[in-house]
Amino acid sequence: MKASWLIGGAALALTSTLVFAQDAPEDLLPPGFDNPAPAPRTTPAPSPGTPRPAPTIPGEVVQPLPTATSSAPEASGFDFGKLPTLEELEKMTTDELDDFLGLKPKFDIPAAARRSPEKAGVIALAEGGLPSESLSKQPAALVRAALAGTKAPLVSRWGHILLRRALASRLAAPEGMSPIEFATLRARVLNTMGEHGVARALVQDIDTANYSPQLANAAVDAYIGTADIVGACPAVRLVKTDRDDAEWKMLAGICNAYAGEETRGLNDLRRLQSRGEGAQIDVLLAQRFAGAAGEGRRAVTIEWDGIDKVTPWRFALANALGEPLPKNLTDDLGDALLRSAAVTPALSPTERLRGADVAAQSGIFSSAAMVDVYSQLYAEPGDDDDAARIASRLRDAYVGSDPAARLAAIRDVWNGAGDFGYARMVLTAYAAARMPAQSDFADDAGELIASMLTAGLDRDAMRWNATVEEGSLGWALLALAEPKRQAAVSNGELDSFVDDDPSTGQRKSRMLVAGLAGLGRIGDAEIKDYSDRLSMSLGGETRWTRAIDAAAKARNPALVAMLAGLGMQGDSWDRMTARHLFHIVSALRAVGLEAEARMIAAEAVARA
Repeated sequence: MKASWLIGGAALALTSTLVFAQDAPEDLLPPGFDNPAPAPRTTPAPSPGTPRPAPTIPGEVVQPLPTATSSAPEASGFDFGKLPTLEELEKMTTDELDDFLGLKPKFDIPAAARRSPEKAGVIALAEGGLPSESLSKQPAALVRAALAGTKAPLVSRWGHILLRRALASRLAAPEGMSPIEFATLRARVLNTMGEHGVARALVQDIDTANYSPQLANAAVDAYIGTADIVGACPAVRLVKTDRDDAEWKMLAGICNAYAGEETRGLNDLRRLQSRGEGAQIDVLLAQRFAGAAGEGRRAVTIEWDGIDKVTPWRFALANALGEPLPKNLTDDLGDALLRSAAVTPALSPTERLRGADVAAQSGIFSSAAMVDVYSQLYAEPGDDDDAARIASRLRDAYVGSDPAARLAAIRDVWNGAGDFGYARMVLTAYAAARMPAQSDFADDAGELIASMLTAGLDRDAMRWNATVEEGSLGWALLALAEPKRQAAVSNGELDSFVDDDPSTGQRKSRMLVAGLAGLGRIGDAEIKDYSDRLSMSLGGETRWTRAIDAAAKARNPALVAMLAGLGMQGDSWDRMTARHLFHIVSALRAVGLEAEARMIAAEAVARA
C-alpha cells in the first residue's frame, strides 16, 4: 500500500506542472489593476522580463501574476523526455524512487560539525603515528602503486604491525591525489590485512557527504568484516553509487528498516526474494535482521541445508543475529573469516579461539589480547577439552612459583600447535620473559627468546646474552634484536650457526645474513663470502628495490613502510627472499625505524 502511494505521489508530482501549463490561471484582479500607472521617474524601470509586483490596497491580499517563463515546461530545468513509464515506476524500489526524485540528503551532520578529510586517520603523531606530511610531497603514482599492489596479507607479524600503524596514521594525501582516494586505498589494504576494525575507524573519520562510491564500498567491507551491519547505513543511504548487486539492495532494505521505515525495507527484501535476486539464505538473514528493527516481529526460519560455504555476508549477519553456523561450515572457514571471528565479540571464547591463533600469528592480536581470550576460556570452559587444558597450562606458565614448572607449562602450550606454533609463542611472550636466564634452561633459550620478541620484549631477551651458546638459535636472535649493538658479528660465530643450521635450504642462515647486513652488523667482505656460500644474492635491482631504496634515501618512514608491506605479501615465510629482507631491514633502519627492522629480522630467522 505504501509503495503504491509513493508511486502515485511520484506521478502526481511529475504531472502537476503540465496541468498548470494547460489551464492558465483565472484573473482575479479588479479592473484597471492589470495596467498599473507608470512608476515615478526616480524609480528605476524594471529590466525586461522581470515580473512587476502587483500594487495592493490596504487590507487586500493579492496573488502575484504568473509569468510565461514560470509556467512553461521547458523552463523548469527538468527533462520530461526522460520520464519513466508507469511500468518502470512500478518496478522501481523505494530507494530508486528516492534517487530519481532527488530525495536523498547529501549531508547527514550539521555544517558546524563537518570535518576536513585532508588528514584523515586514527593515530596522531603524539600518539605514535607517523608524521602527517610524510607523503604530501611524494608522487601520487608511486603511493597509488604501492597501496593498490598490496592485495594479500603479509607474511611478517611485525611487518603487519608496522603497515597498520602507517595506514592508520593521520596523513596528508600525496601530491596529485585527493584525500578521498588516499583514504580509499588505505581502507582497502586494511581490509585485505584483516584489520576491519581499523578500516572502520579510518572511514568514520571522514564525513559521509565526502564519500566517493569507491570509499563507500571499502567502508561497507569494513562494516561487514566487523559484523556492524547498521554502521554501514550512512554510506548505503547517502552515497550515490552505480552498485546494483543483491548485497547492496539487501543492505538498503535493512537500512530503511532501521531508519524507521520497517514496512518499506521488508517490502524491498520480499521483492528481492520473489525475483530470486541473491541466494535464498542471504535474503532470509537480511529479512530477520531488518525485522528486528520495528515493533512487529516477523518470524524468519533460517535453513542451512544445501549451503556449502560461508561468505563474509553470511558470517556477519549470522553473528550479528546470534544465529549459530553449522559445524560442517565453520570447520572450513578460511583465514580471512577466522580473522574476523577473532575480533567478533558476539562469539564465545571457544568459537574465537581458532581465529585468535590466525590473528596472533598475522599481527592483528597482541600477546595481551591472546591471553584475554584464553583467560575467558579458563573462566568459562567450553566443549573443547584441549583448549581448556591449554588455558589451564597457560595459567601455570604465568603464575607458577617454580621456574622449572613454568617452563614445563610453556612447553605444553607450544606442543601440538601445528601450523600455529608461532601464535602460541605470542601467547607465552610475557611468561617467557619471567623465566630466569639460567644455564639450566639454556636448551630452551632459543624458543624462549623468540617468544619474547613476538611482543617486542628485547630488553628481557638480552638477559640471556651470557647464557646462550655461540652459534645457537638464541645467539642469532639476540645478534639481530640487540638495541644499539656496537660490535660486528664475527665470522666464527656465523660459521657455527651456518654449519649447524637444520632448516630446509639453510633458510635461517640466509635470513640471518640478510638481517645482519641490513642492520650493518657485518661487513661487505662477509656479505659476499656468505652469499656465495649460501648461494644467494642480496644485490640486483628491481623496480621495487629501487623504489624502497629511494624512499629510504629521502628519509620517508611512511613510504618505506608501505613499500615494505608491498614486498612482504604472501601466505608463508617461504615467499620471502633474503634480498627482500635485506632491502626492507636496511630501509627501515635508514628512516629511524630500527626497532621494527630488528624485530622483522629476528622474526624472519625464527620463522624461516
